[in-house]
Amino acid sequence: MNKENFHIKVSLTSNPYEIVIGENSLENIGDELYKIGFKEGLKVLVVSNQEVSNNYSDCIIKSLIKHKYNPKLLILKAGEEQKNQLSIDLIHDAAYEARLERGSLMIALGGGVIGDMTGFAAATWLRGIHVVQIPTTLLAMVDASIGGKTGINHTKGKNLIGAFHQPRLVLIDPKTLFTLPEREFKAGMSEVIKYGVISDLELFELLERQENISELSRIKEKLLVEIIKRSARSKAEIVVKDEKESGVRAFLNYGHTFGHVIENLCGYGKWLHGEAVAMGMVAVGELAVQRRLWREIDAKRQRQLIEKAGLPTKWPKLELESVLNSLKGDKKVKDGKVSFVMPLKIGDVKIFNDISNKEINECLQKLN
Repeated sequence: MNKENFHIKVSLTSNPYEIVIGENSLENIGDELYKIGFKEGLKVLVVSNQEVSNNYSDCIIKSLIKHKYNPKLLILKAGEEQKNQLSIDLIHDAAYEARLERGSLMIALGGGVIGDMTGFAAATWLRGIHVVQIPTTLLAMVDASIGGKTGINHTKGKNLIGAFHQPRLVLIDPKTLFTLPEREFKAGMSEVIKYGVISDLELFELLERQENISELSRIKEKLLVEIIKRSARSKAEIVVKDEKESGVRAFLNYGHTFGHVIENLCGYGKWLHGEAVAMGMVAVGELAVQRRLWREIDAKRQRQLIEKAGLPTKWPKLELESVLNSLKGDKKVKDGKVSFVMPLKIGDVKIFNDISNKEINECLQKLN
């Protein structure tokens, strides 16, 4: 893998930062923190889960100590079902025990769940302290770690409790993906495909040309870095245009409106987030065909690419009334109407908020 680090600027007006992508970059976390102004004596709480910690926390702690920082490690249970207030309480308790101050730092070491929870805990401890994201899953690398969206789930819906809290740094080492379970890697590919559909036709076609995108061992290192770079850059560019999701940032929710319904009604943990988003993209693609917004051939291309990534495409058996009730509870509802990001062509989408229950029913019937 190329030893050179790639830097992607997230040029926000008030809280700019960089995404640093490079092999063995985790071992240099102390150097990276020093570069952005963190001084000796810094109190740091590293939050992770057991499996990720076993692989990577030692080198991170060693690098922090080398720069005379004062790190503490907190291990949380893994899984989407842990993304709740009880976990936030555990992080806050650890922050208190570590005597974190307003100039202190939390580091999220893990996937999207750890990133979302640590970011939210940092946003709410002492009304906001620094956070650095070190994503170790593909989904977190290309999506969850970038843009400052943090939060936890409510029993009635996904990510209903949260805050915007930008990281000081996102540090990505593609090498960490080689300790990732195969299912988790596939789930991350759904977000990569999403970027292709919403804004990057070249990325979509690049993925189409590959013989295999479902097995990490069969993806060349150069291609893997390119996938991460293009996806992270797409996310960064959208976030810079619309930090608080008042406009184009909502495009990033492509596939997520239906996807969150699946997660909510099937129970968190039944489907991984990326798997639910994959099914959600197929569903909203069918809805777009139904509305004659895009061609059947494009919906087919999207479905085939999702299948090539080894992801599910069939809508689960859910009662329509439950689906509609879940949609009404989605955080993107405005004036009582659910917003859907709909494809117009591969590489271009638009937001619609006039979709009727009848249309949703007709669409889901076709998918069963």
